[in-house]
Amino acid sequence: MTTLMTILGIVIFVIGLLFSIAWHELGHLSTAKLFGIRVPQYMVGFGPTIFSRKKGDTEYGIKAIPLGGYIRMIGMFPPGPDGKLEARSTSPWRGMIEDARSAAFEELQPGDEKRLFYTRKPWKRVIVMFAGPFMNLILAVAIFLGVLTTFGWNQQTNTVSKVSDCIVAQKDGNRDCKKGDEPSPGALAGLKAGDKIVGFNGQPIDKWSVLQSQIRSHADQKVTLTVERDGKRLDLHPKLVEKKVNAVNGRGDYVNDKYVDAGFLGFTPASGIVKQSFGESVDRMGYMMEDGVHAMIALPSEIPDLWDAAFGDGERKPDSPMGVVGAARVGGDVIALDIPPENRIAMMLFLVAGFNLSLFLFNMLPLLPLDGGHIAGALWESVRRTFARVFKRPDPGPFDVAKLMPVAYVVAGIFICFTVLVLIADVVNPVKIS
Repeated sequence: MTTLMTILGIVIFVIGLLFSIAWHELGHLSTAKLFGIRVPQYMVGFGPTIFSRKKGDTEYGIKAIPLGGYIRMIGMFPPGPDGKLEARSTSPWRGMIEDARSAAFEELQPGDEKRLFYTRKPWKRVIVMFAGPFMNLILAVAIFLGVLTTFGWNQQTNTVSKVSDCIVAQKDGNRDCKKGDEPSPGALAGLKAGDKIVGFNGQPIDKWSVLQSQIRSHADQKVTLTVERDGKRLDLHPKLVEKKVNAVNGRGDYVNDKYVDAGFLGFTPASGIVKQSFGESVDRMGYMMEDGVHAMIALPSEIPDLWDAAFGDGERKPDSPMGVVGAARVGGDVIALDIPPENRIAMMLFLVAGFNLSLFLFNMLPLLPLDGGHIAGALWESVRRTFARVFKRPDPGPFDVAKLMPVAYVVAGIFICFTVLVLIADVVNPVKIS
């Protein structure tokens, strides 16, 4: 049964992946057609074509390898200086440029002279190239908002999971109590596992972040805790002490290896699924976006650990970069988990939303052949033409993005090598969840 559920999870993720790719390319397609650019092909996947159908002047289809997708637009790059396609050069770098230019004019038909991508104003080209990643961002935001506001987010709550028998500073770790250790304020006051703290000094408390802040700000003070126990409410009166505790950042997350002097009660909060308000959901998505940017910047530093995980005996970290294969395996593991169905659905949706957020961030890198590279080229053209107009100089014409193709090939080569490394690590030493 577990194997069947794992396979089902992989299939569900692949369907979500294909939809995300199709959704991305739909953004490019719709805006390109809006601005009158001819699009001969709209394809989901790579490799041999499984199914296709032509409608109007566009062929729509699905290919065998679900690792991406594309639309083909006529005239992605401008012609050579003489207005014509240049002859093939013997220079390998020059050849790359001319090959790209030739590909941009494939399937050119009478009347296409006014339907070429490069002839559109820079702002229109920016919209066409940005529309794809933006569709992924829209999908990610919609899924995150939907799940956070209807299902919730796993976080610490005001319910007591465990009461500390003695006072142990967090910097000392989770060591056992020793002879001579002082009892914790929570234990002395009679706090028990399962209690839900609903009030602090007479004020209602329904969020862990608020309770944590109140406890930390009342060091060496006697306070009143209102708890729910067995359906009844009762007041406890612990005297908090001041101890070294983990510092927290603006999100309320613990900061590793950084400690501050603050109030200490002595209990471990239980974790649970908590529905988020719209504002809290927006804040949470902002944190996810911030974490995604940091993860993208940190990718080069992950290569040694990935290499050790793939070819050595290194441990695969839970936050290690994953490819499509790794994410599909996680999707299979999620559906096979022995947890309530709604939890599995929420986790799967989060996985698909995270994939879409990654697609957005990755494609916005200002490097060819990514969408961000074409956006950067269009913006640079706009700057050049504005500069020429302001200083009354001749119009420099379209910026020839094809000249950057040698760089694009290098970037693509690096991406391919990194993708292969991640793929091997995903196969031989996958990220595991519990």
